[in-house]
Amino acid sequence: MQISAPIRRAVRFLGILVAGMIAGLAFPAAANGLTQEDVQRVIEAVVGIEAQIPADARSVESLGRQRTGTGMVIDGNGLVLTVGYLILEAAEVSVYGPDGRPVPAAVVGYDHETGFGLVRTALPLKVRPLALGRSTEVKVGDTVLAVARLGPTPLMPQLVVDRRDFAGNWEYLLENALFTSPPLAGFGGAALIGVDGTLLGVGSLFVHNAVVGSEPLPGNMFIPVDLLRPILADLLTDGRRSGPAQPWLGLYTGETGGRVVVARVVAGGPAEAAGVKPGDIIMGVGGKNVQDMVDFMRKVRIQGKAGDDIAIDVMSSTTADMTIGRRVIHSRDRHDWLRLKRDL
Repeated sequence: MQISAPIRRAVRFLGILVAGMIAGLAFPAAANGLTQEDVQRVIEAVVGIEAQIPADARSVESLGRQRTGTGMVIDGNGLVLTVGYLILEAAEVSVYGPDGRPVPAAVVGYDHETGFGLVRTALPLKVRPLALGRSTEVKVGDTVLAVARLGPTPLMPQLVVDRRDFAGNWEYLLENALFTSPPLAGFGGAALIGVDGTLLGVGSLFVHNAVVGSEPLPGNMFIPVDLLRPILADLLTDGRRSGPAQPWLGLYTGETGGRVVVARVVAGGPAEAAGVKPGDIIMGVGGKNVQDMVDFMRKVRIQGKAGDDIAIDVMSSTTADMTIGRRVIHSRDRHDWLRLKRDL
């Protein structure tokens, strides 16, 4: 996608505003359509999160044992929404409110499909909860405000620079993700706020290509908050969404030269058991060619649910004849493979 010159100029202008904030200037609330009082209420509802993860957790290798980031209070009883990887397999969670004091919190739910996580504080936080906005109404070119509890700049005026599907290397597929720029350093769990003061998204990643094209633009990827509504009741009741789970293969992928390549296989996971190895090139799924990681993930999910056999066609990294072979992977439910601890 080629981003328009006006949007690029607007992103540069926001960069100037950010530089002013770093230099200690007052936040230009009018630039976002929010009053100073609105911004203050948002800041109070945005909290810090600190999680301690057991040494034997499945996610330690990729995410570490100590994780810190941001969350948002979304009800009057201490319910905090964040990005799921912060609290994944956590044994202890603390939430830091406006006074900076830690409040113990319990993990309520985690959803791999969206990337959302929920925790609840032991005591209600005395802040006005953030209202959930309508992320489906957000358009490229809209002005938004990113708010975090980490990094050198807790407030970042941003522009929405793209809406597109995103595939993560950890078997993650997010439809119609929000991409913003300039980038916010403390993105993990950050709040994306609309001009009406409502929550539009939850911070997930820094990306080098918030806009894809000949002139890639760095920025952030946010999870649209509308994806929470259909699963919120399930997460509060059962800690996970209801219905059949998506098939989990136990591999990490990347794109190289227009091909999907296996970067790593999970020890003891389904892909390893099927003989898939790092360096293998994934040419197809079920006999149908794959174009990129998004296409790969979609074709895997079309093949079945967790527990079904998924046939992938690979060019092996261990042979020199460039032949394509089939690996039948008996998929699993990733949620069951993780060592999750849930407290209500």
